[in-house]
Amino acid sequence: MEKLKKRWGIHSNFQVLVIFIVFAITGSVSAKLAAPLTEYIGLTKENTNGWIYWPVRILLIFPIYQVLLVFFGWLFGQFKFFWSFEKKMLKRMGLGKLVS
Repeated sequence: MEKLKKRWGIHSNFQVLVIFIVFAITGSVSAKLAAPLTEYIGLTKENTNGWIYWPVRILLIFPIYQVLLVFFGWLFGQFKFFWSFEKKMLKRMGLGKLVS
């Protein structure tokens, strides 16, 4: 736990717990929100080949996740951590100009 706190630049076990909770909530909510969006654009499991449906759904989950991560981080009082985390992630993916 100490290695994780040092790596993330946080000081308390409570912050680690809150960060884990935010990651869990964000993942679940973004996956849930992707389902109606795929249906809205006309893709369902029943009428679409799985090789098309799942990659499209995963591509929809990604931007939803990014936005929700910062939102839930703010909601749980950890905006600074998650905004920094988000900027680092986008820079590593070559999208750093979006948050410069």
